[in-house]
Amino acid sequence: MRINPTNLALAIALSAGLAAIPAHAADEYNVTTGYTLDGAGLGVHGVDTVVLSTMNAVAPGEATHAVVHDGVAYYFASEMTAERFKSDPERYLPQYGGFCAYAVALGKKLDGDPRFADIVDGKLYLFVNAAVFQRYLADKENTLRTAEEKWPTIKHSKVEDL
Repeated sequence: MRINPTNLALAIALSAGLAAIPAHAADEYNVTTGYTLDGAGLGVHGVDTVVLSTMNAVAPGEATHAVVHDGVAYYFASEMTAERFKSDPERYLPQYGGFCAYAVALGKKLDGDPRFADIVDGKLYLFVNAAVFQRYLADKENTLRTAEEKWPTIKHSKVEDL
């Protein structure tokens, strides 16, 4: 069997191109769709993650200070916080893709609401509501340990499959 050199070159080029495209499973990030012109889902409800993760304060972000990271749009309250985020996004992103840390510990993906947030060892954790946040506060260490163990097993799963 003879391989056509043109077809081989095309196959190699296509393979290289596909390898460069990030392979994201559905629902790795907790996003709201429809809020950005480029079609990227909006992360953390449009709240400035730099302010949230450093001061545990909710500062509404502005679309004029948007940064798209890993296919998710994040809004910032100022150009300064947008630039801080750009310099080290992982430092300011919520854990577990922005899903509720307590739910992750239970093997679920529920909305993470920035009004119910905690910073532990420099990491930002979000929770779905006040009642769940209170449950988390009663046993922080166990919840975070369990969530850390569970996340790799559910990270690439669709919300509806959990």
